[in-house]
Amino acid sequence: MKVLYTTQVTATGGRNGKVLSADGVLDLQLAIPREMGGAGGALSNPEQLFAAGYAACFDSALAFVAGQRKIRLASSSVKATVGIGQNGQGGFGLAVKLEVSLPGLEREEAQALLEATHQVCPYSNAVRGNVEVELVLL
Repeated sequence: MKVLYTTQVTATGGRNGKVLSADGVLDLQLAIPREMGGAGGALSNPEQLFAAGYAACFDSALAFVAGQRKIRLASSSVKATVGIGQNGQGGFGLAVKLEVSLPGLEREEAQALLEATHQVCPYSNAVRGNVEVELVLL
């Protein structure tokens, strides 16, 4: 693979700590969500960060695939829902639901675009076979 871009983020303190990117742009305090026994509050967590990255990446991949297929997108949006839970093997796993809006496209064309994008998106490729991803066309 020819790497086009790299980034670096350092985490300290785990889920109740901090993440800081090498360039200082990302600088967040983290907290374990209440649902997982933590304090929660107005702080982020790894699942939110993963959901944000996956949603943004998938939306860009939609535009890329649409361009390759000469499909004009009026707009698009992707809502990523990320869940975490015990995997039944002593560890933890993630589940992802991507809800995609592609207004102005016929449903069949939109569904085909959605499926093709899932084969192109780097996040989809990274989790394939490890994380259940549900694709929902709105």
